[in-house]
Amino acid sequence: MSSLIDSVNPWLVAVGLNTILLGLAWIVPKKLLTPAGLFHAWFLSILIWVTLGWQGYAVVMFYFLVGSGVTRIGMAQKEAEGIAEKRSGARGPENVWGSALTGALCALGVGIINSGFFVPSSQFLVPNLQSLLLLGYVASFSTKLADTTASEVGKAYGKSTFLITTLQPVPRGTEGAISLEGTLAGIVASVAIAFVGWAVGLIDLLGVAWCVLAAFIATNLESVIGATLQSKYTWLTNEVVNIFNTLIGAIAAVLLAWTWISIIK
Repeated sequence: MSSLIDSVNPWLVAVGLNTILLGLAWIVPKKLLTPAGLFHAWFLSILIWVTLGWQGYAVVMFYFLVGSGVTRIGMAQKEAEGIAEKRSGARGPENVWGSALTGALCALGVGIINSGFFVPSSQFLVPNLQSLLLLGYVASFSTKLADTTASEVGKAYGKSTFLITTLQPVPRGTEGAISLEGTLAGIVASVAIAFVGWAVGLIDLLGVAWCVLAAFIATNLESVIGATLQSKYTWLTNEVVNIFNTLIGAIAAVLLAWTWISIIK
């Protein structure tokens, strides 16, 4: 089945498939994306399919579906407390790119290498650049799903929430707050999507470990940013913080893998 899909022009498949999904998403009563968000997600999905094929598409779709699902956990309670995502969790363009810009850049890098436009030389400092970009791609979505899950589960079920910088108790939904329930849920989410990346052949089992560890590091650093910097700078919106979060996750996974390769050589 996958060989049949791969043999068809990827642009035709990407545009056709995502246009159909766009139409379905447009008419369903429960909106996961705003109208503008739908078109940005359509463009992103085409980019991912063309550069990474159905394998990369499976990872981003897993993130979107699971991330949208966990956002709606305890929605009525979170709305009553004023800590729910705006628009009842429906994603706009800013959410799409806040979550996926890092992954899209990794995918674009792989696409450029596959096209032959750029061929890393044998003297290039980074060994196997394409594999590291694929690892960064999966790690970025592992990080974002871990962050989303930890935040939403923590806001819905966190019995005790603490500010990450001081460990002082704070109300649920406070920027920079962490909880045991949310942290554990975030780890499970990062493991799940990393295994999706492994199952479709984007990363190996060691890459799964790097993704999970990188997601844990980045998610906690994101909480530190939320607790210390976000309230001080108006430009540091949740979406901008999400870009930093996923970028940290991708870079951390790549550095972990690169360090490991250097050690075992």
